[in-house]
Amino acid sequence: MRITRVVPWLVRAPGTFWGEYLFVEVRTDEGVSGWGEITTTTRTADRGIAAMVRQLNDLVIGDDPARIEDTWHKVFRAFTYMGSRGAGTLVTSAIDIALWDIRGKVLGVPVADLLGGRVRDDVAIYTHPDQSAFTSRDGIEQELGAILASGHDAIKIDPFPHLDGASPANDRYLDGRMSAEGERIAVELTAVVREVVGPDVDLLIDAHARFDVPTAIRMCAALQAAGSIDWFEEPVPPESRHALRQVKEQVSVPIAVGERLHTRWDFAEILHEGLTEYAMPDVTWTGGISELKKISTLAETYYVPMTPHDASGPINLVAGAQVMLTVPNFYRIETSAYDLGSYDRFLTAPLDNTGGRLRLGSAPGLGIELDLEYLRGNVLDGFGER
Repeated sequence: MRITRVVPWLVRAPGTFWGEYLFVEVRTDEGVSGWGEITTTTRTADRGIAAMVRQLNDLVIGDDPARIEDTWHKVFRAFTYMGSRGAGTLVTSAIDIALWDIRGKVLGVPVADLLGGRVRDDVAIYTHPDQSAFTSRDGIEQELGAILASGHDAIKIDPFPHLDGASPANDRYLDGRMSAEGERIAVELTAVVREVVGPDVDLLIDAHARFDVPTAIRMCAALQAAGSIDWFEEPVPPESRHALRQVKEQVSVPIAVGERLHTRWDFAEILHEGLTEYAMPDVTWTGGISELKKISTLAETYYVPMTPHDASGPINLVAGAQVMLTVPNFYRIETSAYDLGSYDRFLTAPLDNTGGRLRLGSAPGLGIELDLEYLRGNVLDGFGER
């Protein structure tokens, strides 16, 4: 079996937080295709990465798709003079996920079976409420009530307002501060959410790498006093471990970082320096299934639980879940919403996340099949095939 073509599929995803998904298909000469995903956070990045994926045809056509580790290094090293994190790692991730999907399909087993087998039968989830509903106490209660009624018992919010109309924090970083009014709004919202969900639900706070050091320390302490939070995620931007250390040394809440870290080398430094209580790599950005498994094993040696950032499309979610089925040091996997119905249009069969847990059966590879007819009808900017 040989690789014959790599196709980036940039497709509309109406009604989702992202608005579009970037999938990657790897085709073979025996008619077996594998699928990866590298949806990014901006339209600009999606199109730039999709163009890079097309260039992989010059690199991997004719290769044996079973040589996953060899291909990982071939693709990764093709981009290291651009820097060994970021765009090149995303491209590596997509190919790697797709090759594991192919291998599982060829052998007739799920990816989890290829990684040593399951240590659990399903994976626990934490999820996000739709915060556009948080305009009143009634709105908060209705939105959170629906999530709790669905069986979820861990919720993540970003309570920090954008009073100046600036773009979301994961798109820009400016001065890193928060006004007194913004702090008051965040504290009040966190207190209400804790009151509504009660003491037995994990309440996770995402700062989206928005703050400078003193603001992060102050905000974490204020939210803990307001609502007994269970982690504080990405308190500062990822470029400075020294800033993260300053925050870590001054707060009592567990820290979670990792969605903006790439490969085992980034995580090795964070873990060795004791800068996080939770590791949350994204399988589509950090290096794929191969790398997520390696990072998980590395984190296990520090007794740090894994909690992958899997908040974009369906391939992102199931690729991370296949690995977490095999990982002893696992906390929860992320979903962008408690109702995964928005994924159904992309798939030939819906996912099962009843009771706040994701269940993957015995279907081979990633365990899902994409609906090509739907993809063809929703191609954006010529990335895909109509």
